[in-house]
Amino acid sequence: MMVNTGILIIRLVIGLLFIGHGAQKLFGWFGGNGLKATGGWFDAIGMKPGIPMALIAGLVELFGGIFFTLGLFTPIAGIMIAGTMVISIVKVHGRNGLWAVSNGYEYNLTMLAVAIGIAFIGPGQYALDSFLF
Repeated sequence: MMVNTGILIIRLVIGLLFIGHGAQKLFGWFGGNGLKATGGWFDAIGMKPGIPMALIAGLVELFGGIFFTLGLFTPIAGIMIAGTMVISIVKVHGRNGLWAVSNGYEYNLTMLAVAIGIAFIGPGQYALDSFLF
């Protein structure tokens, strides 16, 4: 029982954060820049064409976050979240070292580990996957 509650808490926090990240890119919500500005930044860091790449990133984060939160298609959701974090490490944060205080990849690595960990162990009892499959 406690394990399932713990997994639920992890899924809710990580999933909701990723929904927020996707909404920042797509809609400019929660202090984000929106699709056009995010696309311009993607162009500037070599992820071209910027707007389509930002759209893909935003959609993957948004829907990965939704699925992760709900515990629906959890392994796929974990891979979606992990994939965005790998790209973020490679394209942005990796060159800054590990620690977040230097804009490093500490946060991204943590999210990556949680997403892959939950993908491997499963979403727990309080998940749509448990009811549907």
